[in-house]
Amino acid sequence: MVIVRLSSQSFDPAAELTALEGTMPQAGGIASFVGRVRPTDGTQALELSHYEPLTLPGMEGLAEQTLARFDLEGLLIIHRVGVMQPGDPIVLVAAGARHRRDAIEAVDFAMDHLKSDAWFWKRELRADGWHWIEPRSADHADLARWK
Repeated sequence: MVIVRLSSQSFDPAAELTALEGTMPQAGGIASFVGRVRPTDGTQALELSHYEPLTLPGMEGLAEQTLARFDLEGLLIIHRVGVMQPGDPIVLVAAGARHRRDAIEAVDFAMDHLKSDAWFWKRELRADGWHWIEPRSADHADLARWK
């Protein structure tokens, strides 16, 4: 089971994980990552923009790469776009596999690509206005591990 979704609406990570678990009876383990809008540094909101003709196809391509690289029973990638508030979920990546290492590494692989090699532009609203957010050098180093 592979689910890839781009959404302008909020989602419930627990409900999504429960639904995914039901599709993978052979999975010995499920690993997941939920990214949320951080309520730090005076962040009042986060906005993610994207280039629609490339975003979902790019996410689907990433899912294919992840499935080709790791022995998985299932994969879930959900990413939000639009304006979000502190605490809102931004991204959920979950993978199920017969063995934990494939599930854990698949989630790590997909997140490293979503964080640094994706089709999103982020900006934060703080007291003094909107600020664009660029990937950090650590994000690029994380991505380079997989090359």
